[in-house]
Amino acid sequence: MRSKKKILILFCGGTLVMEEDAQGTLQSPPADRAINNLLRIEPRLKHIADLTVSYIDNIDSTNINPSHWDRMTDVIAENYHSYDGFVVTHGTDTLAYTSSALSFTLQKMGKPVILTGAQIPGSRIESDARRNLTNAVRVATMNVSGSIVVFGESIILGCRATKMSESKIDAFDSENRELLGEIRLTVELSSACPIRRDQPLNVKKGFDSNIAVCTIVPGMSEKTLGSLIESGIHGLVILGYGPGNIPYQYLKAIKKAGEMRIPVVVNSQCREGATIMHLYDVGQKALDLGVIQAFDMSIESVVTKLMWALNHADDYQSIKKIMHTNLAGEISRPVSNT
Repeated sequence: MRSKKKILILFCGGTLVMEEDAQGTLQSPPADRAINNLLRIEPRLKHIADLTVSYIDNIDSTNINPSHWDRMTDVIAENYHSYDGFVVTHGTDTLAYTSSALSFTLQKMGKPVILTGAQIPGSRIESDARRNLTNAVRVATMNVSGSIVVFGESIILGCRATKMSESKIDAFDSENRELLGEIRLTVELSSACPIRRDQPLNVKKGFDSNIAVCTIVPGMSEKTLGSLIESGIHGLVILGYGPGNIPYQYLKAIKKAGEMRIPVVVNSQCREGATIMHLYDVGQKALDLGVIQAFDMSIESVVTKLMWALNHADDYQSIKKIMHTNLAGEISRPVSNT
């Protein structure tokens, strides 16, 4: 009889283990009770895999920060050769940021790191927690590798996942890339899904979270962007219009950022967009001042990658090279005019 796969669950809390207080507000229970809540969601999981739980934290994922990403990276690296796969149980609000972050800290990952959560607490009869947790463990035993989100019917490359809805059961989608697979009567994987590989894990943890994200809107004062740049940040992400267009009035602030050696990354506000900034003069002038375009990366991937790049590079050119290098499948539509 074939032995079951060994799966390590990294427990981070989240809605799937939360409980309601007297007012009906969801709260994180004490850690021991929260882990028991997790294990009670589907006791038959022991028939799918041998499971062990490693405690990371027990919080609403709104409070997740880069120190948690480093902790997850450490736990996976320390246990990499002892387990066949890993499942991260996580709140939904920042799950896509975590799945992107782990894509950069765990490079050349030859085993699966599956992230999942729930929209409804596992204690409720209508909860999606049982299905999501069960399917995450199932996928973690399969011939897949890398950071992957399993949620609802979707199997998504971690650095392409984005949360689309605060209330839909299928809350996540894949941004600018096809799904890696779907949960149907069986688990159906696409040919694009990365498979297990016997190769050394390349661990590169560490983030500089002193960045800001600014969405350009009509009429926003140039002083707003200028004050943000002079606030002491180490990096800036600007969400521009269409293919990354930046109004002329903000060019002075962008030039100032260059003088202060603050990398500015421009992403598109469009849900299915990509930056092609040389198409219009309003984009080309920003390129001439040294902004780094994000191509077709998701905002979660851009943010975590910039944080990671700032911690692993010392100068603008090195940061730009990292941002424009496809490390985990986060970029697929670059253009030549960068």
